[in-house]
Amino acid sequence: MTEIKVGDALPDASFATMTADGPAPVSTADFFGGKTVALFAVPGAFTPTCHNNHLPSFMGNADALKAKGVDAIACVSVNDPFVLGAWSDATASAADITMLADGSGDFTKAVGMELDLTGRGLGVRSKRYAMLVENGTVKTLLIEDNPGEATKSNADALLAAM
Repeated sequence: MTEIKVGDALPDASFATMTADGPAPVSTADFFGGKTVALFAVPGAFTPTCHNNHLPSFMGNADALKAKGVDAIACVSVNDPFVLGAWSDATASAADITMLADGSGDFTKAVGMELDLTGRGLGVRSKRYAMLVENGTVKTLLIEDNPGEATKSNADALLAAM
């Protein structure tokens, strides 16, 4: 598929979230329906740019995003829910960020955002991006040129684009 663009509806897909009872499925329709969501994607939990820059930018701007009408902030990554649960615990981000595990990359492929990092031993991951989604439709889309940077798709950039 070609990359998703502003005005497109999110595809039907399923993520896994970590709960006290273990992984639980959540669909795009259930998570994004009727809400305004700031969604950002990272190539991998605990990786340097994701851990030190991208996730903290959304944690630090959670109140500002909510003040602009965002109902939820979510992070999607081609990682399993156990890894994303551990990352959420390690960063104390659960109060502000919902981790959406796209373990097999189905959502990432459906939106055309796959990034082949097999040469680095990481397999197929997600490009780094951020989007504002209103009731399942993409309103803003910010894609990084370089997966090692989080400047075009950080929370400050999304806030500026809103």
